[in-house]
Amino acid sequence: MPINGTSLWVDDTGGDGPPVLFSHGLLMSGRMFDAQVAALSGRFRCIRWDHRGQGRSGEATGRSIGIEQVTDDALALIRALALPPAHFVGLSMGGFVGMRLAARHPALFRSLALLDTSADPEPAENVPRYRRLNTVARWLGLRLVTGRVMPIMFGRTFLADPAMAAERDRWRAHLAGNRRGIFRAVTGVVERAGVAHELANVRCPTLVLVGDEDVATVPAKAERIRDLIAGATLVRVPAAGHSSSVEQPAAVTAALEAFLASVEGGRPPVSPAGPASAG
Repeated sequence: MPINGTSLWVDDTGGDGPPVLFSHGLLMSGRMFDAQVAALSGRFRCIRWDHRGQGRSGEATGRSIGIEQVTDDALALIRALALPPAHFVGLSMGGFVGMRLAARHPALFRSLALLDTSADPEPAENVPRYRRLNTVARWLGLRLVTGRVMPIMFGRTFLADPAMAAERDRWRAHLAGNRRGIFRAVTGVVERAGVAHELANVRCPTLVLVGDEDVATVPAKAERIRDLIAGATLVRVPAAGHSSSVEQPAAVTAALEAFLASVEGGRPPVSPAGPASAG
């Protein structure tokens, strides 16, 4: 779909249900929400897209794809689809987008779900390591550093459990297959500004979800977001790292289903039964 001078890959299940937008994390794609879209599409119109320069969307130019550019793309997409107020689900980089949009354009959203994300700039201690990995990805490809990226993107349970071997192999191949131009998106994430000072402007019901093994945006970051958004609810997902929708799809789906049901029913959000737990 042509958006802001690029072509975004968009998957829209259609239907008459309330729209739910899914915004993916860095180095990933809309496929990281396969389980959630499959579960929700019977009741909701599920829309996901790949950010510019990632996944199946068009390539970018320049040294960086800034978070503000990705946010502008999402805003243009929402307007192009002429959606009514929508539910927004953003994981990591997708959460950076969701927080900005919900704070600046509150009329667009019925609810906000923020998964494994942060309202702060990249911690200074992470920046040199990420820049080194990014330099390798730019000139030699991400395949050479996939082994070092996997423990950032996934938790220890996912990386060690023999039952998850096939899914682990699938996502290792996905990461290794990222185009060299992915360095631009990584640069944008590493150089992003914080958005914590804007979160008081978020007015819609908000779910903050984090894997308890997340080392990229640690649970304390989720607690900070919960504290900055009035009425936000925090859910921790056991045995999940930074890609909780992939690592523990049933728990994440259950949390989203309970949250969306509470919003659609006009009740305060409640924690789902099962493996996810309230924080």
